[in-house]
Amino acid sequence: MAKAPEAGYAKTRLIPALSAKAAARLHRQLTLRTLSTAVAADVGPVTLWCAPDTRHRFFRALQQRCGLVLRPQPDVDLGRRMAHAFAENDGQPLLLIGTDCPALCAGHLQQAARALRSAVDAVFITAEDGGYFLVGLKRPCPELFRGIDWSTGCVMAQTRGRLSELGLRWQEVATLWDVDRAEDVLRWKSLQQEESCR
Repeated sequence: MAKAPEAGYAKTRLIPALSAKAAARLHRQLTLRTLSTAVAADVGPVTLWCAPDTRHRFFRALQQRCGLVLRPQPDVDLGRRMAHAFAENDGQPLLLIGTDCPALCAGHLQQAARALRSAVDAVFITAEDGGYFLVGLKRPCPELFRGIDWSTGCVMAQTRGRLSELGLRWQEVATLWDVDRAEDVLRWKSLQQEESCR
């Protein structure tokens, strides 16, 4: 799931630590990195869920370059956008990820896919800030996404409660960091420097 990398639209929580243009550039970099990781994991076809729609030149270029399927995200809250993606997948298992976790690697996605093929109903990669970066479901479950305080530190705790209420079995395969705060940008830059020295 990705927003168009437009100034004032993408990664707005990083403003004013970054300018609106710099936040949009960062979002573009993170999206490209996440797509590369998803393709390298080779766990199934990759669909890019685009906001506000699929017409942005960035999304069109990715479609041509990578052969991605583009789908628009509906203009509703995050929970309903995620529920929509699962509902549109013809009842098949699906891993749904955001684009702001530079620590994600192909192995994490492969591990999540293996978990989803096992006896669990859901799989997660949680975020250090209390949310989650990846959710995978064997079949759609819109109730899982209702009544969650999105973009807060209690998202995963509330989700665990909802999973228990629904009688679903789940596995959390990793906890990673994402880029939501100014200090996360420094971590991202440090990671880039480490990778450039390899």
